[in-house]
Amino acid sequence: MRIDCPLCGARDRREFYYKGAAVALARPAPDAGAAEWDDYVHLRDNPAGRTRDFWQHDAGCGAWLVVTRDTVTHQIFETALASDIKRGTGA
Repeated sequence: MRIDCPLCGARDRREFYYKGAAVALARPAPDAGAAEWDDYVHLRDNPAGRTRDFWQHDAGCGAWLVVTRDTVTHQIFETALASDIKRGTGA
């Protein structure tokens, strides 16, 4: 799989560090029970199909990206700098 870094161009996915889904998780209250905290820390969706994930170009420029991809076909639809998405200027 090749990821198109907006700063460096297309690179092999081995240059990148996968961080996880690019969605906000609802953090439990500090006094929530152990089961709720365990779910928050350890349980994640594992969808088949289109996802948006955080990746860092670890062996390159170091930029954090949001990659929209298909987990079944490995097709990448879009990459954008995470900082642009946060500012509302990206995908």
